[in-house]
Amino acid sequence: MIALYWLWMGFALCTGLILGSFSNVAIGRWAVDKSVVAPRSHCPYCGTTLGPSELVPVLSWLWLRGKCGTCSSPIAPTYPLIELLGGLLGLLVYRRVIPNAASVDAAHLTAWAVLTVFVILLVIAAYVDLRHWIIPDQTSVYAIPFAVLSVVVLQFMDYDGWMAITWQTSVIGALVGAGALAAVSMVTRFIYGYQALGWGDVKLMGFIGAMVGPLPVIFVVFLVGSIIGSVVGLAYLLVRRRNGMLPFGPSLVLAAILYVLYGDVLTRVLVPGVGLALGWT
Repeated sequence: MIALYWLWMGFALCTGLILGSFSNVAIGRWAVDKSVVAPRSHCPYCGTTLGPSELVPVLSWLWLRGKCGTCSSPIAPTYPLIELLGGLLGLLVYRRVIPNAASVDAAHLTAWAVLTVFVILLVIAAYVDLRHWIIPDQTSVYAIPFAVLSVVVLQFMDYDGWMAITWQTSVIGALVGAGALAAVSMVTRFIYGYQALGWGDVKLMGFIGAMVGPLPVIFVVFLVGSIIGSVVGLAYLLVRRRNGMLPFGPSLVLAAILYVLYGDVLTRVLVPGVGLALGWT
């Protein structure tokens, strides 16, 4: 049983690496609303279609020494870094959802798969938001049905592990998440005369709420995201010595991923009464 646990852990790592490779494709294409299916992966400089040996996560970049095998144009190191991040997240989510060999069953493995796809979509949203100041609909509003359907499947499988919610809770979470951020956006616009939060952030919070549920989770994610955004904004001000707008999406993404991995700890610290009521002692 223990050997099977470690075997699945290796599978989780490899799956995360592959999803990280997919993230590189999605980041470049969803930002300009293009398909991730066609055309096939190719060098952005010479247009050469990449072969199987050039698509192995991380290892292909190392083998090619960070250059295209045809035209020798440089391949940015962000590509293997995102693949490594995908592998790390796949592993961490596995450890969170399946903490021991006794938890290795179809329901828990399905929950791991769902939450891994969830965090990968969040990574894509954050990176695109950082580079282009937009959040692709594929990682926000279009992803909400995926979240609700995943919860339905897990509920049908009688999953009762970490972050197990009902489909009703998922729908309410989407409405509360999007509604709460929409309200904050409209209030700040009324007070300050400009829109501090974009509608992409609103849709992203709807997706997050659909996967993690409503209160107190939405409050914890928004609070942690706000703290992260404030710290990053202050650091930006100190380094650049000037005010500047920064996208809020990446802060929400990091907060949501932290909740997936350490939500019980965050809830105990930030909302201690709720943590005790839920039995997170």
